[in-house]
Parts: sequence; structure tokens; C-alpha cells
Amino acid sequence: MKFDVTLLSFDLGDIPAYARAAEALGFAGFWLAETQSDPFLGLALAAEHTQTIDLGTAIAVAFARSPTVTAMMAWNIGRLANGRFHLGLGSQVKAHNVLRYGVKWEKPIKKMRETTEAIRAVWHCWQTGAPLDYVGEFFKLQLMTPFFNPGPIAQPNIPIYISAVNEQMLRLAGETADGVMLHALHSVPYIEEYALPHIKDGLARRGLGRDDFQMVTAVFAIPTDEPEYAAWAKAHAQQQISFYLSTPAYRVLADLHGWHDTAAQLSQMARTGQWHAMPALITDEILDVIAVQGTWAELPGIIAGKYGRLLDRVSYYLPFIPGQNDAGWQASIRAFHQLAA
Repeated sequence: MKFDVTLLSFDLGDIPAYARAAEALGFAGFWLAETQSDPFLGLALAAEHTQTIDLGTAIAVAFARSPTVTAMMAWNIGRLANGRFHLGLGSQVKAHNVLRYGVKWEKPIKKMRETTEAIRAVWHCWQTGAPLDYVGEFFKLQLMTPFFNPGPIAQPNIPIYISAVNEQMLRLAGETADGVMLHALHSVPYIEEYALPHIKDGLARRGLGRDDFQMVTAVFAIPTDEPEYAAWAKAHAQQQISFYLSTPAYRVLADLHGWHDTAAQLSQMARTGQWHAMPALITDEILDVIAVQGTWAELPGIIAGKYGRLLDRVSYYLPFIPGQNDAGWQASIRAFHQLAA
């Protein structure tokens, strides 16, 4: 199991220092989310200022960009990073696509399939010189002149990961992607009983097995070394979990664990703007299912014991700021390395 760091928000000016620090500490991967800044811009900077650490989007919003635009950004970073770049794509929910990005919400499963196929078609054209010829329901790509062709790169097999929560997107990830990015709002029963069977159905359709596929996620972690930070981390986890459980798109976890009433109440509170009161509904029982608690040094063993071989890459759902909690991060990194030895 590889131990990564994921930044959910960031300032572009900080990225060189953050990426160098993450590499120096020994993280396996450095991932950027698309929240307040463009992850591709950040990862271009990270590629320039690092040598060995993996880099990836966690995630980039797929439908807000044309496949060719996404292919171009990934290809250029892939060239700059010399094979260390991983492309994580997510659909986002309908409201954000329509009201924040101003794009249509249409057949998201089929459109995600075409998006990944079209991106790979563009890459194939650039790498081999073959004509660009991809025609689907949503995209028609049949023009690539030499002036707009960046040409081949040394490491052209850029992995594509699809963010998935529900049945059809999980199956699509198995069918078309190199891995899946599971939401931090998950549990072991959700992975074992729900996500993995659908993923395996998709893998079987192209003759692949679990060993051919990467399972990636963030985990709500509560380091307990220092009482003040432990209290903050617990409150942080409760706040984030309450927000996600209020969202209908993530209702599958509530259904699986019998948290229907809590999820419904959270949704009502979110509609009326009661954000500060929502975390109180996240009980210790819910935290025990979703989060992990222990010292920085203990957390990797707790995660390994909890998940076993279910996950291939994991990060903590905690802010990473160089110079803050470095000793704790190093303790977790060392413990993950020992587990892998």
C-alpha cells in the first residue's frame, strides 16, 4: 500500500515548496484536487520541482473540459514529469456541472466512457502519428494537423483513474480505467460488498482481474498524539462527513449502514444552511466505521489491518502544510515503508 498526500485546496505559489517537501519526507504520491485552483497548473509546477514522486489529479472535473484539452494538459505534464503523472477524472454532480461550470448534464456514464476513450485516441494519434479518428455520441475528433500535434513522449502510458461512488460508474471504472478513486466517505463493507463487486464486473468484461487495477482513496484519519490536534482532527472529520452524508449522490453508504434518518436530517439542515450544527449528528459509532484513530505511527498499521489488500494507494484526509506536524507525517511514512518491506 502506497502512502500519498492529497491537497484539497492550494495556492499555486506554494506548490513548489509543498511538492519538494512531500518528496523529501518520502510520500509516494502528490495529488491535487480541483476545488479553488486548477490541478493541472499546480502539477506542472510540482513536476518541475520534483524528481521521483508520483503526481496526479484527485480529481480533475471531466465534463468541464473537452477531451482534447484534457489530453493536452496531461500529455504536457506527462512529458515534464517523465512518466510520473496520473490522470484522475471525476464527473462531479449535476448541480456543479450546470450551475458552476455551465455545461450540460447528459448521460454521465456514457459521456465519461467517451471522455476516456477520446483522450486515449488523442494520445494514440500524438504517439504514433496515426490519424485522429474518434466518433461517439458526444465527441467527434477527426482533425489533428502537425502544427497542433506535440509529438510522442518517452512515457506515453499515462494511467487514467475514474472517481466513482455508485454502481454504474464503479463498473465503468473497471471496464475502461487503470484504477478507481473511491470517495473518502466509504467503509470496508462498502468496498467489499458494493464497490469491488461492480468493479470486478467491469474488469471481467475486458478479461482483467483485481491485480490489474489500482484502488485509490483518502481516509479520514485522527492522529491522537497531541490532544489539541486530535480534537481538531475529530471535529474536522465530523464536519466533512456531515457535509458528504447530506449529499444525495453519496447516499449509498447511508443505505448500507442504516443511517437513513441521519442522512435525511443532514440534507434538511444543509438546505436551511445549518452547517455549524451538522457535525453533531456524526456520532462516535459513525466515526468508528468511516474514520481511523491512533498515533501517527500507529495509523498505517491500523489502516492495513482494517483494509487488508482492498487498497493500493491511500492518503489521509488531513491538510498537509510543510513545517506543521512534520514529525507525525514522518512517523506515518516510516510505518508505511515498514509495512511494505
